[in-house]
Formats: sequence, structure tokens, C-alpha cells
Amino acid sequence: MKSIAITGAASGIGKATAELFYRRGWYVGLFDVNEKDLTSFFSKFDEQKACMKKMDVADPQSVKDAIRFFSEKTDGKMNALFNCAGILQMGHHEKIPLNIQKKMVDINLIGILNCIDAGFTILKNTENSRIINMSSGSAVYGTPELAVYSSTKFAVRGLTEALNIEFEDQGIWVCDIMAPYVTTPMIMNARQKASSVGKLGVRVSPDQVAEIVWKAVCGRRVHWIVSLHLKLLMFLTKIGNSHITRFLVRSLTFSSE
Repeated sequence: MKSIAITGAASGIGKATAELFYRRGWYVGLFDVNEKDLTSFFSKFDEQKACMKKMDVADPQSVKDAIRFFSEKTDGKMNALFNCAGILQMGHHEKIPLNIQKKMVDINLIGILNCIDAGFTILKNTENSRIINMSSGSAVYGTPELAVYSSTKFAVRGLTEALNIEFEDQGIWVCDIMAPYVTTPMIMNARQKASSVGKLGVRVSPDQVAEIVWKAVCGRRVHWIVSLHLKLLMFLTKIGNSHITRFLVRSLTFSSE
């Protein structure tokens, strides 16, 4: 039985991905800092085909303990690690407290580093393994009212591209998922929403992203882009038309009010 470890599995994209892989016969490890919701969700699973443990991705020891627990359940194998845990606070940069900005960095970027570090050996010992990082459409061009979040996703994109090359000789394929706004609690329940939420809308479901993760466990792309408008934006950035790209981003995402 192939196995996948999923962070941020208690809700949103992580939850939808866990359900999808479980239905399709994979052994699923569910990890999240929200132990209450994680435990409630896990009650739907057969304990012979899944496991769960509280994990704070920002805490290296918590991550190591969770990965060790997973490894004991899977005979030291991990076909895929899906780094999905993340947080977001939207709004004008100067109005977001510095401690919240730093927390986004700790979870969205340092959390992925912690998971890769803890999972590297088990991934290396599994043939054709995958690291799949949850990036974002905001990693294509810096997005106003998402400045720090966008920065963390740019870092995830760069990390993915570099490790895709470095880890290939280790038998590990590294890729990321780049999606626009998804109908997750992180977006839908946010007290403060960026202007781009209203302008662009929220049209992608967690189930749609989960299907892309499913494709990524056997595909050979570096970036899996969920929507057409993101593909267009990436094309514009590649051809170097920065003025047009900036104009589009400003028009579609920003309001000075």
C-alpha cells in the first residue's frame, strides 16, 4: 500500500486530499496542530489504513515525532509528503501586526523546511517518492494585501525549484501546487478579506486541488498550476512584460480604500 503524509489535514485542501487518497487505496497520515478537529475527522477512517497525530509544523521536534510515528506505521516508507499546512492574514501590510507576519513565515515556510528535514531519510528510502508543496497563485507576482503570505509562497516556489534539481538524484521528485483562492475556511471565514477576493472571486474547491495533488504523485511537472488565469500571468512574467503584469495585478487585486 502506498502512503502519503499530509500536514494541515484537519480542514480545507489537506482534508480533501486525505479523503481522496484514502478512497483510492493509499495509507494516509493525517497531521495538524488542531487536534480536536483532526480527531473528529479521523473517526471516519479505518485505523489499519490511516493514522493521525498532532503536529505543529513550526516546531521541529513536533514534526520529527510525527514523522517517526508515521514511519513506524508504514515500515519506514513514504511515497509522498504533502506540505499543505499554512495560515493567511489579509489586509494592508502596515495594519497586520508584526508577530502575525512572522507567524506566517514560521508556518508557511519554516514549517515546510521542518517537514522536509524530518522526512528526507524515509523519502530517500522509498522508490519514486514525492514532496509536494502547497504554493499559491500569489507566488507568480507579489500580491498586495497578501504581502507576507505572497513572500512565503515565492520562497516555497524557489525552494521547490532548487530541491527538484538537488533531490532528483536521491530519487525524490519535488513539485508544488499553485492555485488561486480556494473555498477553504482560511479564506471564507477570514474577518478581513483582501480586495482581490472580491475582484477575482473564489472559484476553486478543495476537491479540485486534491485531484491535482493526485496527478502530482505520478507526474513530472515542477509546478502544477490550477487555473487558466495563473498560467497567463506566468506566461507574461516569463516573457518579461513587467509593465503589463504589474498593471494586471494592480487592476485585479488592489484597492487603495
